[in-house]
Amino acid sequence: MSRPAPGQRAADPARVPAAPGPAYHLRTPTFRWLTAGWALTNFADSALTLILAIWVADLTGNAAAGGLTFAMLGLPALASPFLGVLADRVSRRKLLVVAYACGAACLIPLFWVHDAGTAWVVYPVTVLYALVAYVTAAGQSGLLKDLLPDEALGHANARLAMIDQVFRVAMPFAGAGAYALAGPYVLVAATIAAFVGAAVVFACLRFAESVVPPERRITVREVAGGFRQLYAGAPLRPLTNVMLVAFAFIGLVNGVVFAILEDVGIPNAWLPPLLVLQGVGGLAAGALTPRLMARWGRGRVVAVGLLLAGAGLAPLLLAMVPLVVVAQLALGFGTTSAVVAYVTERQVATPAGLQGRTAAASQLLLNFPQVLFTVAGSALLAVWDWRVIVAVNVGALLLAGLAGLRIRRTAPAPPRTAPAPPEPAPR
Repeated sequence: MSRPAPGQRAADPARVPAAPGPAYHLRTPTFRWLTAGWALTNFADSALTLILAIWVADLTGNAAAGGLTFAMLGLPALASPFLGVLADRVSRRKLLVVAYACGAACLIPLFWVHDAGTAWVVYPVTVLYALVAYVTAAGQSGLLKDLLPDEALGHANARLAMIDQVFRVAMPFAGAGAYALAGPYVLVAATIAAFVGAAVVFACLRFAESVVPPERRITVREVAGGFRQLYAGAPLRPLTNVMLVAFAFIGLVNGVVFAILEDVGIPNAWLPPLLVLQGVGGLAAGALTPRLMARWGRGRVVAVGLLLAGAGLAPLLLAMVPLVVVAQLALGFGTTSAVVAYVTERQVATPAGLQGRTAAASQLLLNFPQVLFTVAGSALLAVWDWRVIVAVNVGALLLAGLAGLRIRRTAPAPPRTAPAPPEPAPR
């Protein structure tokens, strides 16, 4: 008779239901520790995202230099397909442990940044800092697939999305306040501590991971495996297409956000609180999306989420402050519910050995076009009024949502049961 792996509690047959539901799997000690590690990771990923740009702008007195920091945050997206291959070749748990340890180490040079002459150090550190988030995205999908049965994946994704939104709500205020009161070094130290804490938590987790394939030479076919999986057939292929279109066009609004604020009469300093409202909408979506997926199916939730995001952006055209607030809440709820449903469909439809590459491919497809459209939105302001750009964005989201409604309904997949596995062999 096999013993439970370290970190797991032996199941009491009298207390385990014959067919445990999703809530049971989310109450296991292993998933609770994973949730704690995810919270530490989210703090570390979000604590410096805005602060690094503000810090460079303050040191150099150059707003463009600060804006360049945001470009550095997007560069690691180009490496995501290779990170996906790595996540499918090694223990994903150990990969995250190493990534978080390296994330903590790469921030140490920031303590030597004091003036405009040393501000350049922030740029390579920012690239490495952002790289950790892409490693997390590549590894997390496979971890959940290994740890949970299919019927619990949607609930797990929603819970982790709620954690994401909590930090999205809290960090703009907490980070800005800490920066103003104590400077950047306190935040750097706190981020290092969070990365170290996350590394320790994931190092202590024990559960059976999917079999790692034998080492072999990396080929183009292997790197492209995630893209092939996304476009292998319905419903994943059409869902990927509508999400790609919707999130690319959302980049247009990102590119004209300051023009909107100026025309509405909202100071630029109010941008973080407006982003907090998106987080509040996303938090509500995290709580409700599992029920919506159970009732409508995952594909329908993606479509309705995009329709809601498009309808929510439409009031921006009237340039009224209360409607701007409503738009942020609707955008946060719609996009978060769509992402949770899409990620769950991707996980359920993808074999364990492809989880890393497929997650990385979807990250690239959803994020990189959005960066390009953000640049395009900023450039189009020279020839178009911002209302025209927002109207185009609203139309694209509504069309993507309507296209999503035509996709075959995807009800929750038949349960992939998770019997107590034997203790995994050490790797």
